[in-house]
Amino acid sequence: MARDLPQSVLFCCDHNAVRSPMAEGIMKKFYGADTYVQSVGVRGDLEVDGFAIAVCDEIGVELSRHRSRSFEQLQEWGDDLSAFDLVVALSPASQRQALELTRVFHLDVEYWPIMDPTGLGESREDKLDAYRQTRDQIVAHLVERWGPPQEG
Repeated sequence: MARDLPQSVLFCCDHNAVRSPMAEGIMKKFYGADTYVQSVGVRGDLEVDGFAIAVCDEIGVELSRHRSRSFEQLQEWGDDLSAFDLVVALSPASQRQALELTRVFHLDVEYWPIMDPTGLGESREDKLDAYRQTRDQIVAHLVERWGPPQEG
């Protein structure tokens, strides 16, 4: 059952290099500028993953300019966690961190079990297939949560 879009969503995963930037980019494409969307990692220590860029490019989502950041950097750069209506954790570690950081706020934290494709597959094509599965899991969760992409 699709629900109304929140004012603001924060996606989080382990490094903000694969799952959460994919979710951020796809959500922006699907639902436009009506919702403020950001993403972070437990750590912001990796560049956005090239395979994530490639599989998002296939559906018209541009990730190459994404800059990875951590929960800490989010706050250092002026975004307060308490300003988000919803935090969507895409990994167990990020769920733990989000719950820990938001326990003093009235904030919803949802957990979406999204596969981590890093390290899967031998060939380039196998790796791309794993990343496509991750992308498609994110798409399915978004559509289930907020309905089909809004055109325009």
